[in-house]
Amino acid sequence: MLQSSSADRLMSAVARRMARGAAFPYHASVRISLWLSVVVVAALFGWGAWQRRWIADDGLIVLRTVRNLLAGNGPVFNKGERVEANTSTLWTYLVTFFSWLGGSLQMEYVVLTLALTLSVAGVVFAMLGTGRLYAPGLRGKRALLLPAGVLVYAAIPPARDFATSGLENGLVLAYLGLLWWMMVCWSQALRADPGTSVGVNAGGSVGVNAGGSVGVNTVSRPFEMTLAFVAGLSVLVRPELALIGGLALVMMLIAARDRQRRLLIIAAGGLLPVAYEVFRMGYYGLLVPGTAIAKDATGSKWAQGFTYLANFNQPYMLWVPIMLLAAVGLVMFATRTMPWWTTHRPPEGVGRLARTVQSPPAVVAFMVLSGVLQAVYWVRQGGDFMHGRVLLTPLFCVLMPIAVIPVVLPDGTRFTRVGGYLLAGSTMAMWLAIVGWSLWAANSPGMGSDATRVTHSGIVDERRFYAQATGHAHPLTAADYLDYPRMRSMLQAIDNTPDGALLLPSGNYDQWDVVPAIPPPPPAPGEPPSDQRGPHTVFFTNMGMTAMNLGLDVRVIDQIGLANPLAAHTERIEDGRIGHDKNLFPDWAVAEGPFLKERPYIPLYLDEDWIAQAQVALECPETDAMLNAVRGPMGPRRFLSNVLHAYEFGKYRINRVPLYELERCGLTPPPPRNPPYTGLPATGP
Repeated sequence: MLQSSSADRLMSAVARRMARGAAFPYHASVRISLWLSVVVVAALFGWGAWQRRWIADDGLIVLRTVRNLLAGNGPVFNKGERVEANTSTLWTYLVTFFSWLGGSLQMEYVVLTLALTLSVAGVVFAMLGTGRLYAPGLRGKRALLLPAGVLVYAAIPPARDFATSGLENGLVLAYLGLLWWMMVCWSQALRADPGTSVGVNAGGSVGVNAGGSVGVNTVSRPFEMTLAFVAGLSVLVRPELALIGGLALVMMLIAARDRQRRLLIIAAGGLLPVAYEVFRMGYYGLLVPGTAIAKDATGSKWAQGFTYLANFNQPYMLWVPIMLLAAVGLVMFATRTMPWWTTHRPPEGVGRLARTVQSPPAVVAFMVLSGVLQAVYWVRQGGDFMHGRVLLTPLFCVLMPIAVIPVVLPDGTRFTRVGGYLLAGSTMAMWLAIVGWSLWAANSPGMGSDATRVTHSGIVDERRFYAQATGHAHPLTAADYLDYPRMRSMLQAIDNTPDGALLLPSGNYDQWDVVPAIPPPPPAPGEPPSDQRGPHTVFFTNMGMTAMNLGLDVRVIDQIGLANPLAAHTERIEDGRIGHDKNLFPDWAVAEGPFLKERPYIPLYLDEDWIAQAQVALECPETDAMLNAVRGPMGPRRFLSNVLHAYEFGKYRINRVPLYELERCGLTPPPPRNPPYTGLPATGP
């Protein structure tokens, strides 16, 4: 009987809410303007991103891992070598799932569709979350919710470039937008009263409170667990986003009412990330993705970081919209748009710290602070070689609380006749200025004449660079990248070396230097010659386009360490190009492979002594253990050993000069093959 009575009250509350359309406390102008803003901005951003569609070389790196996953080789870049070449774990497995679901659809187009959809979804979630933030303060008022921060973001050319780049930027937008919307819902739960929410209820569902009356002033447990799960995904979206997801989980733990809820939050938020971290340690032998080792993600290059920040700001004068939006925020504060933050008191029994943390102001501060921390991290790291890419996330975070802005329209009272028109007019004027800036920035030439040149800063407009280098306005597929220098000649060189070879990029952009593989033994008498191709390895920086145009039987490695465990564990070059500041000499590639190691089989720029020294250096016990961790057969014992030594492997570094590496390891150098010239006659037998 009691259960039936509660259910009846719940159903009657739902019926009252559905039948109360005319009494809905928000003016039609609020709802219509919000949804109109969402539709218009989503369409403009999607159209703008489509006009600049492309897939980056780094985006193709992800697809190589996906191909190996679908082929049953595991989440690796090269078969038999466990290297995590992709920074975003979740993006790798999302692409794998949708590529499997797409069947015969070309993988590049699956990625293009997925990236664009997620990018637009991120902007939509941001606007809905911010609209929900402001809506309770607009009850009974005629007001407009106009796009502001999202216009600034969408207007910047790099934002549209990386919406379809094949990288995880679209996933990051969707994730942050969803987290923001859910955190706003969570923050309003304590201060909500029946019938006051826009969209879904503050707690995710209508509930029955302790007194038996229908209300929405608590967060339902399923919603709270879902929010904790989403927050915990941050580290799988990108490792540095753990600063955002982790802070959200801390806020939830502080606001939790009892120990049981805290335990559930920890389980929901931490189970999947911890499980994957154990897998990463055992499978890859590292605590972080291989890309973090290759780029020394804990290092610092402050000077380069400020150069990157200036490179992002200067072409678009980003300080202009930021100042305008700050002024809009001051006007909103002056008009007291959100008095409900103080007038709607939390229920009795909620501690002061809990109600402070679970509040809209705290969530706004959380997102802005997250953006600032992300920006500081990337400036410290030195930024990136792609114009604007890594600062898009901090900018999006900072802009989310003002993704849309409310403009309260005068209602005819004495105050609004005097001050309302002035405040609404000033807000509209600043909004029009933001729109004007957005139109100008959207058509900005960006980096101008330096867009495709690698200057002293090392920063380029990546999309324009590859469009120019391939001759395709929209380089999307691996086939499009065959028109990039060296690609077609690479395929020809492999066809011309059926016994196997190491391919090294020549100074001629249409040629490769070939180091032959050690010839196979001749067939036994009476046996037919083997038609099996020999081992091939390609040593090249642009490994995305390289790997996607080759079969999975060809090993593709690079000198900067994204897919090469040896290069990844070299020391960072202080004055190297950002993102490419590791540079393993090709002598190491000859030394560790089944290739001929003396003249005339090696190019003139390689040194026989360096190759011989590198061969001995590979026998260094620590280096051998590190390489065995990723190349040795995987089994329970190997997995456990990798877990125990993952921290040590992550710290381990080698010297890229073979002779210095021998000295570091305490190994004896091999005798020189070519003694140094002394001017004296040669002696000996």
